[in-house]
Amino acid sequence: MTTKQKPILHIGIDWATKKHDVCIQLPDGSRSFVVVDSSPESVDEWILKLHKQYKGNIHAAVELCRGPIVYALQKYDFITIFPINPAMLAKYRSAFSPSGAKDDPTDAEIALGLMINYPKLITPLKLESEDMRKLAFLVEQRRRFVEDRRRFANRLNNTLKQYYPQPLSWFSHRDTKLFADFILRWPSLQKLRRAHESTVRQFFLEHGGNAVTLLEKRIASIKESTQLTDDKAVIDTHELLSSTLVKQLHTVIKSIKEYDVEIALIFKEMPDADLFKSLPGTGICLAPRLLVAMGENRSRFDTASEIQMYAGIAPVTERSGKKCWVHWRWQCSKFLRQSFIEWADRSIYQSFWAKLYYDQQRAKGGSHQAAVRSLAFKWVRILFRCWKSKTPYSESRYLQALKDRNSPLIANI
Repeated sequence: MTTKQKPILHIGIDWATKKHDVCIQLPDGSRSFVVVDSSPESVDEWILKLHKQYKGNIHAAVELCRGPIVYALQKYDFITIFPINPAMLAKYRSAFSPSGAKDDPTDAEIALGLMINYPKLITPLKLESEDMRKLAFLVEQRRRFVEDRRRFANRLNNTLKQYYPQPLSWFSHRDTKLFADFILRWPSLQKLRRAHESTVRQFFLEHGGNAVTLLEKRIASIKESTQLTDDKAVIDTHELLSSTLVKQLHTVIKSIKEYDVEIALIFKEMPDADLFKSLPGTGICLAPRLLVAMGENRSRFDTASEIQMYAGIAPVTERSGKKCWVHWRWQCSKFLRQSFIEWADRSIYQSFWAKLYYDQQRAKGGSHQAAVRSLAFKWVRILFRCWKSKTPYSESRYLQALKDRNSPLIANI
């Protein structure tokens, strides 16, 4: 087996939509600057030419860990990518440029300098398996569609309030296919009142579930309903807007279901699937998200506190003289933090000790969000132990551990 050749070329890249500014440190220590067009053909031509000219491996510092330029560089086995935290680069720049001046070539040189001067802080990008990377993209993309669903549902609710508010009292969940189908079928009270009662009954019977349970109550309310306004200018325009929003809502709901299928297919084949399914409150949505958050590389985190800081769960303490300020962690992945906090919130209803801990925090005067964040902090420590040892979570085993160490959480039970 041949020994991997020592890298002889270091480059720093400041990426942009149309062009990339690059600072190159040559083997003799001198530096030069080039501008590369962002098209795949231009990047490919430049990289291959650079490799042919200087041979050996290339270390590339880039101000992100994913994106077009990163994906382009991943193709080459002679390139090692070193992602630079944007906040770190910005602070480094401001330290040497108090005036606030910013220039793309300078940023490329700063990224290069950080990679060379701080090898312990700037670590190379390590790609996980293809399935894990697919799952990471899928769960994040699905979450954006969930946010779109909420946004369209809120706009639809506000539109209905202007001319047709009755459906808002007939349906408690307004981001569902049932609600969207109802508004698309009868976008105004006039059209609903003209429909035969048997037609409306058949609509709810076809959807089943709670639609059947609340059928009689809804039918009675429809008969007693009164038109909010007779102004055709208001009704016609808002009816068109409602129909448009419902079509968008339909598309998003369908997309979320398609993503659920793809995520489930990949997740069930992952080696750690059973571990994450064993966690209370995860379900089909949060289990894959937590798997992505932890990853498959067991050497990625050495302590639970590293995960707590990485996910933004651990608070930040600032001290200066006699002043001490504890605040929310601002620099972190918002999606990962959201995943852990949502999981902690749902675990309250499925984990005995989690409910006790949540109630304890609320009794101390903490708000709901503060109590959930504190619970998430504890869950991360438990998840870390399970993840490191590849052991599924057991509620009974953890409760026994609490009893063995005389935890005050269950002392009176």
